Amino acid sequence: MKKKILLTGNLGYIGSVLNEILLKDYYVIGIDSGLYEDDYFYDCPKPNVQIKKDIRDLIESDLDEINYVVHLASLSNDPLGEFDKNLTEEINFEASKNLIDLSLKKKIERFIYISSQSMYGISDETIELREDESEKKPVTQYAKTKWEVEKYLFSIKNENFITAALRPSTVFGVSPRLRCDIVFNNFLACAYTTNKIEIKSDGSPWRPVVHIKDVCSSILACLVAPKEIVDKKAFNVGIENGNYQVRDIAKAVEKKIPECEVIFTGEHLVDPRSYKVSFDRILNELGKYYKPEWNLDKGADEMIEFFKRVNFTEKDFRGKKTNRIISLKEQINKSLDQKLKII
Repeated sequence: MKKKILLTGNLGYIGSVLNEILLKDYYVIGIDSGLYEDDYFYDCPKPNVQIKKDIRDLIESDLDEINYVVHLASLSNDPLGEFDKNLTEEINFEASKNLIDLSLKKKIERFIYISSQSMYGISDETIELREDESEKKPVTQYAKTKWEVEKYLFSIKNENFITAALRPSTVFGVSPRLRCDIVFNNFLACAYTTNKIEIKSDGSPWRPVVHIKDVCSSILACLVAPKEIVDKKAFNVGIENGNYQVRDIAKAVEKKIPECEVIFTGEHLVDPRSYKVSFDRILNELGKYYKPEWNLDKGADEMIEFFKRVNFTEKDFRGKKTNRIISLKEQINKSLDQKLKII
């Protein structure tokens, strides 16, 4: 009999891809509030059971007969997190803490938390940041809540409750619910639809990036690797040599769309968000289970094919379908209250 996984945020950017992969080996129960349910470009497989529910409203019975929890649901980046700091605390921390507590009560075997590298804050770009040794200096509310959840999760002393946190680099790649508010996707979509790449910094900041399917691979690895490898550990998720300067990310796009023009807007002339991350732990300790397969070149080819297939336009690139904060603001005027609950 297949193990049962509760996947929160299954109708989001990563969740839509992860759900399809998990279905091959697991019985998947998806829980999602449906905020971005209609922002899709193509149909994707549904989980075995779909529960439309706000993560803040979870109760004990939602975890009946569940073996594993994969927790993706959150306000998913810094701009969204600053949108309403109290709301970010409520959704990203309080609801996550409740889910962890419920998981303990229901004797869940494994809890995989999708965290963030933003907790490292503004860092010395000459040093690669490591999971345990590097100082955590979260600046934004989003980053603070991610770090707080990790600390709470790892504070639990229970030998039968295996926990792991994954800190993905900035994600890129195709999803039915594509996002264009993240760096590589933004550059490639901009180049494809306008023949321009707009860079707000001078191009020198460092950014680690990772393909969406490699993030999914890291989650699968944490579900199957022995307890002694993953339990109570955080893993930076990326690939070997996975740190890039923003200008190099732009060059990877320019290579695929050579007619595009690179424009430095100067909007953020000095961008303090520059950091490098070490992936030694995940590549060495989880190496038997985590085998990343995607680089910028391969990911760009996949995305260009996707753009052609769905007739991707500049309206798609700039609109609510691929920009989460625009989508939320539009919905607040129509179908959501100020707490992001469906009216």
